Amino acid sequence: MSDRQTTALQQLWPRYGLRVSDATPFDPAALFGRRAPLVVEIGSGMGDTTAEMAAADPDRDYLAVEVHTPGIANLLDLVDRRELGNVRIAEGDAVELMKGLPPDSLDAVHVFFPDPWPKSRHHKRRLIQPTHVALLRSRLAVGGTLHCATDWAEYAEAMRATLDADPGLVNQHDGYAPRPAHRPVTRFERRALRAGRPVADLIYSRR
Repeated sequence: MSDRQTTALQQLWPRYGLRVSDATPFDPAALFGRRAPLVVEIGSGMGDTTAEMAAADPDRDYLAVEVHTPGIANLLDLVDRRELGNVRIAEGDAVELMKGLPPDSLDAVHVFFPDPWPKSRHHKRRLIQPTHVALLRSRLAVGGTLHCATDWAEYAEAMRATLDADPGLVNQHDGYAPRPAHRPVTRFERRALRAGRPVADLIYSRR
């Protein structure tokens, strides 16, 4: 990590961070100090998307879940520099975090560029699979949004089939969604596009 990231982790973690293993069940109101619509972003990476979306959306709270320490540290630095009071960062297993959240409590879940686990024998490790989708959907309020994005074509097809098969979700578009303007273009996405891997967005809402 850079010196800036190391300092951010040391100084800001107590204020903005929590470990999934230490904090279940979750009380979002206590975590953020207010009651507001809550967005969970699973796999926030370096945090650029989280910070930009939270800055543009101050009336909602954002809980980012990540396991990569440099990414957590970078997001902490972004939160501090941009004075984002509506962001918190959870370190640990996203599935366990979702289990600890109350049912019907989320306004949205974002799953942007999850690990595609491309080898067939590793597909069971993918986040977007029926049991996990059922859990994510159960934490959404009625009308809440599950938004996924991937640059891996085979995974996009598998995601769509899995999401279509969930009886509690409805696709907001006829197939893949047009690229939404509110999802920032990240460095990762630019690299994928330069490499010829088009990005697919899938946006579903809870019935």
